[in-house]
Amino acid sequence: MKLVVAVAAGGLALAVLALFFAQRALLFPAPRPPRTPQPQLGELIRLPSTVALWSPPTRGARVVVHFHGNGEQLADLGGVIAALRNRGLGVLAVEYPGYGLAGGSPSERALVSAGEEALAYAKEKLRVAPDRIVLQGQSLGSGVAAQLCSRGHGSRLVLLSPYTSIPDLASRLFRPARWLVRDRFDTRAVARALRVPVLIVHGDLDEVIPFSMGDELARTFPDARFVRVLGGHHNDLWLDHAQELTEAISSFVGPSAAP
Repeated sequence: MKLVVAVAAGGLALAVLALFFAQRALLFPAPRPPRTPQPQLGELIRLPSTVALWSPPTRGARVVVHFHGNGEQLADLGGVIAALRNRGLGVLAVEYPGYGLAGGSPSERALVSAGEEALAYAKEKLRVAPDRIVLQGQSLGSGVAAQLCSRGHGSRLVLLSPYTSIPDLASRLFRPARWLVRDRFDTRAVARALRVPVLIVHGDLDEVIPFSMGDELARTFPDARFVRVLGGHHNDLWLDHAQELTEAISSFVGPSAAP
């Protein structure tokens, strides 16, 4: 019996170690092969540690700085960019280190740092005023956008299919996993201190990130608007619910700022 227990304990320890060392491959499954975005998606900007796509706004309109999901790259964002651009909004879509054409390796620190590089470029080179910048993150990107907002960036925050934290998500699969997570993206921890307007959009049939997490965050941010997408799943918001999604974002962003 002691031998059986020892073998079982050893197997569990090996499984925990494997999970710890493989977690970034699970959290950041960068699609392969890397693809160059089509020119019509915007101007490709090369930054020190990443790349970004820039599509300028109509005169005086706000600029959405977009952070995509963990299974996407910039070349996949045609629908997102087109929908926002059709409303006159500018779009600066930021790639993650280790994704697409960007070098490096992904981690929470690397993704947030890349976002800050893009925001500095928007301010210094593109001459976008801080009050015209809207941070927007989808799925994994919601954690990136929230962390950047907690550092004082962005006048508004849009979270699409957001999670409360990566440890919360991990613990749904394996309860002890929350203590092993290296990249936490803890949106709930920073939510109460944020004083910017927040829009949260979540499909009520989301099979990846529970709808309840979006609902909880909407009740945690001091100034949040929550949009429930009836019948919305995790990966179909820009496909099957694009009009509803774009209307919600456009209404939230509001009229163009003064030129």
